[in-house]
Formats: sequence, C-alpha cells, structure tokens
Amino acid sequence: MAFDYDLFVIGGGSGGVRAARVAAQGGHKVALAEEDRYGGTCVIRGCVPKKLMVFASEFAHAPTEGQAYGWDLTLGKFDWSKFSKHLNTELDRLEGVYRSLLKNSGVDSFDARARLKDAHTVELSDGQSFTAKHILLATGGHPTRPDLPNAHLGMVSDDIFHLDALPKSVLIVGGGYIACEFACILNGLGVEVTQYYRGAQILRGFDEEARGLIAESMRETGINLFVGTNILEMVPASEDHAVSHAGTASDAAMGAPAKDSEDLLPKTAKRDGAVWVKATNGAENVFDAVFFATGRDPNTKDLGLEDVGVEIGRRGEIVVDEYSQTSVPSIYAIGDVTNRVNLTPVAIREGMAFVETVFNGNPTPVDHDLIPSAVFTQPEFGTVGLSEEEAREKEPVDIYCTSFRPMRTAFAGMPNRVLMKLVVSKATQKVLGCHIVAPGAGEMIQMAGIAVKMGATKQDFDRTVAVHPTMSEELVTMREPMRSA
Repeated sequence: MAFDYDLFVIGGGSGGVRAARVAAQGGHKVALAEEDRYGGTCVIRGCVPKKLMVFASEFAHAPTEGQAYGWDLTLGKFDWSKFSKHLNTELDRLEGVYRSLLKNSGVDSFDARARLKDAHTVELSDGQSFTAKHILLATGGHPTRPDLPNAHLGMVSDDIFHLDALPKSVLIVGGGYIACEFACILNGLGVEVTQYYRGAQILRGFDEEARGLIAESMRETGINLFVGTNILEMVPASEDHAVSHAGTASDAAMGAPAKDSEDLLPKTAKRDGAVWVKATNGAENVFDAVFFATGRDPNTKDLGLEDVGVEIGRRGEIVVDEYSQTSVPSIYAIGDVTNRVNLTPVAIREGMAFVETVFNGNPTPVDHDLIPSAVFTQPEFGTVGLSEEEAREKEPVDIYCTSFRPMRTAFAGMPNRVLMKLVVSKATQKVLGCHIVAPGAGEMIQMAGIAVKMGATKQDFDRTVAVHPTMSEELVTMREPMRSA
C-alpha cells in the first residue's frame, strides 16, 4: 500500500517537532499537525515563560543585597504590562523558530486539529485526510481543576501568562513543583501569596530534608504557606463577606488559622473577579485570584484512540511499551500524553529513540533512569537519583549532608540557607542520589547528574579537587556521613 507520508506527527511540542524533523532529515516524508501554537507547553505556556518570570521575580531582592555591598539601590515598581509585552514577543520569536525548523527540514505542517480515522489515516479539522505508514502522537497534557463547586472561578497555569494585570492577592492551591514555583514567582513580583496544600509537606515525592528547607525559605520570604489545608467552599466575593487574616508564619507552619478576634478584618468592598474562600482549617478570606495547580492530564480526548483500538490508561494516558509503541503497531506516542516522566528533555529523548527504532533500524528503548531535574523555587532545587527515603527502603545508606548560609547572602545579613546532600550506598559506595537546594541549583545538578549517571562513587567525589570559594565545593569536601539509614 502506498502512503501519503512515512510519518504523520500529531502535536507540535518539543518532542513531536524533534521526531518530525530528525525523521525528515533522514530522507523520510513527514507531516505534522498542530491545532494551537508550535512549541507546545514548554515553549508557549510552561518552562520558557515560567523561567523568564522567575528571572523577573528575583530582582526584588537585588536592592537588599546591593546596599550591603555598597550600592545605592532602591526597588522601583514592577511593570507587568511592560514585562508581558516583551515576554509575548519572545514567545512569538520562539514559535517562529520551531516553524522554521520544520520547514527547513522538509516537514509539511498543518495548522489544524488532527484525529485518527484508522491505524494509518489521519483526519484534519479543515477536512483534509492523509495516510501514513507510521503515526506519532505527541499531544502533551493540560492543567486540570479540582472537582469542586465553582472551580471555574480559579485559573490554571495556562492562564497565568495572559493576565492583563497582576492580582494584589492570590490563593495558590497545590503543593507540587508548579504550585511552589508560582508561589515564589508571584511573591517576588509583589503579589500577596497564600498557598494551601492538603498534604503534610509540599513537593511530595522529593527528598524530605530538601522539601522542608524549601518550605521554610518560602515562609521566610512572606508566603503564607498552609499545609494540611484545602478549599472547603468558594464563591464570588461580595461586600457581605468578612475576611479572617491569613495568619503568621508560625500559624502557617502549623496549618492553623489565626484565632484572635483582632485578626478579623473589616468587611471588604466587592472587587471584580475576587473570590471568597473558606478553608478546611476554618479560615475565610477574599482573594483577588485563585490559582489551581492541582495536576495535569494527558491530551487524549477526541483523538479517535478508542475507535482504532489504542489502549488508554486509568488517567487517560496512552499506554506504550519501552519503545513508545501503542497497542496498535503503526501508532506510537511520546511525551506527556504517555504520562511516564513529564519533562521536556525526556519527550525529546523519546522522540529521538522513536526515530532510531522505527526509521534507523536500531531498536532503542527509552532510558528513564537517573534523570536530573530542577524545581525553580527560590531557592532552586536540583535533584538526581534516589531521595534518602527511597534509598533506605532499598538498602543501607550513608547520608552526607550540610546546610549553611552562603557567602553572598550571609554578607548581606540575609537568612538564606542552602543544602548539599549525597545519598551513598554502604555496600558499593555508589552515589545513589544528589540533592541541592541553592541559588543556581539547576545549573549545578546538570553537572552532578553526569557523575551520578556514570555510577560515580563517594570516593570519586572525594578525589575531585574543590573549586573554592563556591557553594558546590561542599559536594566534594564532605568526609564523614551525617547519619546512616
């Protein structure tokens, strides 16, 4: 059977674009359809704009540091409209880069929604239909709202980049990396931030010691972080709603509302878009905005998957094998739509492995082991390998750990602390995990990730001469374990 294309990719994010252009560069006829903007979640509504917002928010601390170092600095007003205009210009430029990469590689691009008609046929929303020997699904995921009355009153991460103006106050619901990153960002931009998380500690699944330090740092910067707390009720705010104060940092640490009568603030005037919220801890507040960061689901609805027999998992993800192949042999899937490891570099790696497997005759399973990652809170968190809790469930380990005030901010009299931590196997001395909480931790963990991936031992770290004076030199100067587990 003659096909219109050797490969048809549905989804123009990082993984889909990489697979499409590499396959096309190999001499294969390739097409790609994208219903929204090219670049996907990462470039348009995720990693890139978020990191630029992180950069913007970090300038809030510059005057305090600068004055300690002899500079006559004062903090002016943050101009959201100026920043967002520049941000959108940059995102437009990046989208243009993605389009050019496809065009220059010889990929036919279609600005349309695509769905499966059968195992080898794709239908577009503009009425066109094409056949392909192989189909690759790279449709990504989307943020979700909780099952809560009036949840539509809250925004999600896709909305944060399109605000006309920053709210004066915001409630962030969630304790994952997206919730914590945006709590730090908005706090740095001058927004009064309250965060509710229903669990006992934020950043579930990460190293417990690291997440504790991050929570402490967030509270020190003025974020009203409440754990063990969730929304009980939310409605549009009215002038009849009284507001109880968010409480002190110690209240937040305990997950408890303020109890004193003087904490009951005067009735608030009605504000457009404001939301009255009652929490499970009894607190009642009016916020200018509510931001749900409570999870993401794969984009699998209305793709025709069930009609052609593609297996779908419990959370709506496409089920694939180690080669990213679905239950239909001609159809593959990569990236967040498979809900394996939802990170942009992983989606790109999966796309490359797909091309090696299908077009280069080199079956390549995707390696999801020991993936370095970073959480862009303030301070940042870089991590690779096992947490202390995960490691000690597997085997006896030694924990090398130090926490200290770094030179730069200590000189300025700031309370910031950093953490350097290695989790080491007692039996093999292999470094099983590395965890860094510090400014620039994302940059540091990329380098540490190479060593951990190579199977470096604690003695390999010890043999490495320290770069002094740096924060990261502690990774190679810790000689005695702090504890064993």
